[in-house]
Amino acid sequence: MANQDHEPESDRSCGCKIGRVADRYELSTLDDDLAAYWTGEAAEQYSTRELATYLNQRILEAALEEAAITVKEGEVENTYRLLTDDDVSSGTQVQTRTELERDGVPIEEVESDFVSHQTVYNHLTDCLDVSLETPSDEERLERSTEKLGALQNRTAAVTADTVAQLKRNGILDIGEYNVTVSITVTCEECFQEYTIRDLLDERACDCI
Repeated sequence: MANQDHEPESDRSCGCKIGRVADRYELSTLDDDLAAYWTGEAAEQYSTRELATYLNQRILEAALEEAAITVKEGEVENTYRLLTDDDVSSGTQVQTRTELERDGVPIEEVESDFVSHQTVYNHLTDCLDVSLETPSDEERLERSTEKLGALQNRTAAVTADTVAQLKRNGILDIGEYNVTVSITVTCEECFQEYTIRDLLDERACDCI
């Protein structure tokens, strides 16, 4: 982690919190990454909330690397979840912070560097002068289809893992199995049912 006190102001991308954080943690491509993910020029398009999580996880990862902590795939995301998720108990959060401090991570300083989605938005629009073009209807439908497909795949994977774990522990008795997730949308006027994929393809129900 670079020492901020010795960095000239002119080297910073801007003077806002994200500019200072990018310098402190040596995130040299951060501005380009944030802009690409927000505008959809990257493979995925993130909301400012998702970008805040993405940046905060990179901050945490840089701090872990500075402390010479080797992390496996998914550990940064899980550690961040343990620190910030509302569903995590206060006891678990305290334990996580204690373990990080013990391993040489200045976790209070790191957490103070975490940013909000509003800070990300301000950085994108004010500092980087990035704006979003209004997507076409086809682009909206394509993004919605991809997002819902990813959600269905994730739900199916989590369900399959849960069933497998229960089966291994002898709690659930089942043979070979497949998990299928289907989302159905019902029109309250014509009572026609559609899978979400069919509805997005048709773009209207029978009563319209």
